[in-house]
Amino acid sequence: MISNKTTSNPAAIETPASELLAERPLSVRDVTVAYHRKPVLWNLSLDIPARSLVGIVGPNGAGKSTLLKTVVDMVPRISGEVQVFGQRYSKARSRVAYVPQRETVDWDFPATALDVVQMGTYGQLGWFRRAGQAERQRALEALRQMEIEHLATRQISQLSGGQQQRTFLARALVQRADLYLMDEPFAAVDASTERAIVTLMRALQTQGKTILVVHHDLHTVPSYFDYLVLLNTRLVAAGPTSEVFTEDNLQKTYGGKLTLLEEVGEAMRLRDGGSP
Repeated sequence: MISNKTTSNPAAIETPASELLAERPLSVRDVTVAYHRKPVLWNLSLDIPARSLVGIVGPNGAGKSTLLKTVVDMVPRISGEVQVFGQRYSKARSRVAYVPQRETVDWDFPATALDVVQMGTYGQLGWFRRAGQAERQRALEALRQMEIEHLATRQISQLSGGQQQRTFLARALVQRADLYLMDEPFAAVDASTERAIVTLMRALQTQGKTILVVHHDLHTVPSYFDYLVLLNTRLVAAGPTSEVFTEDNLQKTYGGKLTLLEEVGEAMRLRDGGSP
């Protein structure tokens, strides 16, 4: 549930000494990004702890998707530095899997679900190797994990929204990455697909992976994520969900949209057995 605690300095999250000695999956330092001279991310600094399941929340236009795109060098930075496992993204590319928003994908591209998933293996093949039987079996296994193996030969344009999302998550699985970036994976999917995505994220975390997810449904934040980033162009707060998912931080993030916050608080009180 929403707690009443807040962080006086959200950018300075205490980290155990053992964590400092390990490779950080993601470190962002003083990053500013602008579109048409309008800042989308402003002087953002952030460290993501290893093996965490991270929700990124904030209002529309807060820079959530831009943050993920910045990590994978899809948008230019005006200033600042991003390191992935202590390296530039270009050096650590093979350790990162990026799942874009479904609405940004050209689903009319002539490819089957299996074709799309096999594309996830290309980065590991090198310049002169073609995907073979081993890659095909990996792709089929990923489709099986997402419970859509029976759709392997179906054109992606013929899949439902939930099936398309499962296909792209299967493609991420075959990349065998250490850091997964998912941009609104729950958007416009059915309940069974949402459950499948949550199961996948938790399985990846159990395997020692780190997962960052752009997310909009505040009601599910406490049950889905153990670490939270609240963003509104600037960093509002970051830390364990139990500590930073507070009414005060949500007010700062969403600009005092009290109706939304009251609805979320009420829903969580009812869920936890409280009175209306």
